[in-house]
Amino acid sequence: MKLDAALEVDARRMNEAGRIARAAEAVGFAGLWTPEKQHNAFLPLVLAADHTAEIQLGTGVAIAFPRSPMVMAQIAWDLQAFSGGRFILGLGTQVKAHIERRYGMPWEAPVAKLRDYIQALRAIWHAWQTDGRLDYRGQFYNLTLMSPFFNPGPIADPEIPIYIAGVNEGLARLAGEVCDGFHVHPFHSVKYLNDVVRPQIAAGAAKAGRDPSQVVLASSVFLITGPDEASIAKTRAFAREQIAFYASTPTYRVVLACHGWEDTGEQLSRLAATRRWAEMGGLISDAMLDVFAVTAPLDRLGRVLRERYHGVLDRVCSYLPYTPGPLDDAWQQAVRDIAGP
Repeated sequence: MKLDAALEVDARRMNEAGRIARAAEAVGFAGLWTPEKQHNAFLPLVLAADHTAEIQLGTGVAIAFPRSPMVMAQIAWDLQAFSGGRFILGLGTQVKAHIERRYGMPWEAPVAKLRDYIQALRAIWHAWQTDGRLDYRGQFYNLTLMSPFFNPGPIADPEIPIYIAGVNEGLARLAGEVCDGFHVHPFHSVKYLNDVVRPQIAAGAAKAGRDPSQVVLASSVFLITGPDEASIAKTRAFAREQIAFYASTPTYRVVLACHGWEDTGEQLSRLAATRRWAEMGGLISDAMLDVFAVTAPLDRLGRVLRERYHGVLDRVCSYLPYTPGPLDDAWQQAVRDIAGP
């Protein structure tokens, strides 16, 4: 197993991305993942690549459908070249309401469209690497024009890994069929991983004649830990709030269904619909917290994560972004412990 970290900076602190990345590499984290929430997922990785030499750098995740495959292909190609082959392109579909009402884009058959999108990306990269003709004709995307003026040309490491994120069965099967990795949503449990995600990854891989072990399973984790009781209480409260937020979304109801907690999801949805946010965390019981979050003292973080996820996930990452500082010794120990003997 590998221990990764999250890199999250806002526009006012963008210049800190390089310093944070350099510290993360010194700790020994295997990779750094940037989310796309309030800010662009790609920009911090440029600075991270410039200040590091070995750590992998990826989007966890960038939203695919608001960008054409050509736009995404160009960004990824440049980051892969600039980082010396350390870039991982993590893609997500988002949900219908956000694609239509936040991005102003059409929502169409997300699994089929993402498959087409990935195949289009690889066709573009192949044309650039080989100086061949671009002639991709898919269900949603048709790309047939690539003049030399717009072709960036070959790079040293053209095989850019593509991970996708998902919660339900269709995207997990797609990952098994055509992807290098799958970003499991942080709102998950080991039972959900074993009963839903891994079988669907295997089904998709079997369809494509692949070994499911070729698909890396990665996820961020709600960690309840800290150097003192106040810090632990703070992370516990935060985990309750985040779990309640995700559990209120019908898209994620499959995770609750694994444990027979659909009624709680429905209650949370009603609270969210009436904007009663402050009440939602109270519906997350201690039993649910134990299932959806990991509680461990700082000196046992790596061992507890390994005990829970060994043989289930390949890469894990704290849901909270990494901040260099006094916890670095604990993170270094966690990196060693999670790697195992």
